[in-house]
Amino acid sequence: MRILVLGGDGYLGWPTAMHLTANGHEVAVADNYLRRQICREENVDPLFETPNLNRRSELWKKFSGFDIRVFIGDLTQWDFVEEIFKKFTPDCIVHYAEQPAAPYSMLNRRAATLTLQNNLMVTANVIFAVREFCPDAHIVKLGTMGEYGTPNIDIEEGWIDINHKGKKDTFLFPRQAGSLYHTTKIMDTDLLWFYVRMWNIRVTDLMQGPVYGLFTNENESDTRLLPFFNYDELFGTVINRFVVQAVAGFPLTVFGKGGQTRGYLNIKDTLNCVRLSAENPAEQGELRIFNQLTETFSVNELALRIQHVGDQMGIKVGIQSLENPRKEAENHYYNPKHTGLLELGLEPNYLTDDVLARLMEFVIKYKSKINQDQIYRNIKWG
Repeated sequence: MRILVLGGDGYLGWPTAMHLTANGHEVAVADNYLRRQICREENVDPLFETPNLNRRSELWKKFSGFDIRVFIGDLTQWDFVEEIFKKFTPDCIVHYAEQPAAPYSMLNRRAATLTLQNNLMVTANVIFAVREFCPDAHIVKLGTMGEYGTPNIDIEEGWIDINHKGKKDTFLFPRQAGSLYHTTKIMDTDLLWFYVRMWNIRVTDLMQGPVYGLFTNENESDTRLLPFFNYDELFGTVINRFVVQAVAGFPLTVFGKGGQTRGYLNIKDTLNCVRLSAENPAEQGELRIFNQLTETFSVNELALRIQHVGDQMGIKVGIQSLENPRKEAENHYYNPKHTGLLELGLEPNYLTDDVLARLMEFVIKYKSKINQDQIYRNIKWG
């Protein structure tokens, strides 16, 4: 297929592009380097430098023989979107192109406004472009498990059957976001569901849990092909952050009681989930929702796992309980269903001690680059 990856410079976007080409697809990527720009503005550098998209594309071509076409521009601007869809009319659009960080969205009014404007406008433009240029194309949208919140019932896979006063119907599962970022993801789902009903487009919405790791089948031989890797409080995901904190001798920052439980997955599984979704498209007029996770852990469980691996490697890892700057349940029921992607053929990569040790060994090589001032900013939700 011809697959357009939006947000192709990101932590997940670039590995996805390589993975799709390695599996026989023709791929183009688009990005405006928004994440790099915000990182510069907020003084939160990644652990190591990553080449720009054009250079990455050249390196991947040299290494693999596969081409990745690059478009640089702002997807909130219709003229740029129109240009891409005319030059590279896709069969499938993988949509990562959003401000991806909950803490950043809660930082201040400017960050909140950027998150709202960017995330909703890009999603709208993608929908309009599909209708105008490729109405049979399949949108694979990266949503988030954070849309659901932490309800005191099992989290179904996107939809729930309701019996009410003798009547029965099926609805989107109730959602209750814990940040403005997650709220924009709910709005994305609502936009997509509206246009599925109005225009008969086909959409897969992937409710993804926090991702961890660096290594994929495509990047293991050249560090220049590794993804963008943040460890700061704004953009770093919790396992990646905790590993860097452990190496840096910075106590693992457990917010509140540490019982916050979420569904996690290895970066390799993200790539396979996206590819499986693309290769098995939703039907015309269908909003298909998969819960994209492989295991659930509480923050306390993750901290203890990383402390254990650190001990095995001779690294003394401290754990510090801090007053929670977020508004969230710190102990709660959490049981999300996630069978759809397994039925498509996903073979999970689980979080083992070996996986954590390998990530820790890699981070040790960059220990001198770690800036401890970036790790904890105490960004308050309230």
